[in-house]
Amino acid sequence: MTRDHDQPSLLRARPAHLVVIVGTGTEIGKTWVAVRLLGIAGDRGLRVAARKPAQSFAPGDDDAGCTDAQLLAAATGEDPTDVCPAPHWYPVPMAPPMAADALDRPPLTLGLLLDHLAWPPAADLVVVETAGGVRSPLATDGDSVDLCRRLAPDAVVLVADAGLGTINAVRLSADALAPWRTVVVLNRFDPGDDLHRRNRAWLTGHEGLECVVDLDELADVLGLVTTAPR
Repeated sequence: MTRDHDQPSLLRARPAHLVVIVGTGTEIGKTWVAVRLLGIAGDRGLRVAARKPAQSFAPGDDDAGCTDAQLLAAATGEDPTDVCPAPHWYPVPMAPPMAADALDRPPLTLGLLLDHLAWPPAADLVVVETAGGVRSPLATDGDSVDLCRRLAPDAVVLVADAGLGTINAVRLSADALAPWRTVVVLNRFDPGDDLHRRNRAWLTGHEGLECVVDLDELADVLGLVTTAPR
């Protein structure tokens, strides 16, 4: 069970656009999509920020500056520990709550993640990137679906592979995300690949899903338009 309490700071400073980025699995390209989307939005004049509630990684990735939080911070100009609080960095390549346990850290609950999550003031777009697949555990008592229930995002971006097996993975993930507007990004899409084209056509035509293969198009469908000069 998740903790049933409000997050007043999240409600008060809610950005104009709150987007959660999830994936059909690990190593699917969530961070790459998040970084590119933030860059496009920033180029369009939006004030952007990123949040990664918890991250686990191979030892040494943080020294090399290539953890998800560090890559996201480089795209937004934030400090990596603002993107992901330092207590939630786990140098073990496991799901975050499992990594916390392996490192003898305190149990990682959804309530704890939310207590450490805050939006920057006056943000036009905040991108929240989760860990693993849609149903991979983010905490001892919650996954990406549970996080979405608490955050009530304007949209969820589901990153999937463009190739073989993606229809099953997308359908299962999209069913879990049914309460929210979900936009599918087929990553590594090759327009010259017949299977990639057919997968996209099936997801849009048979499943009725919003499905894009270009991140400028993703920014467009999310309504991330150029703001007036300040």
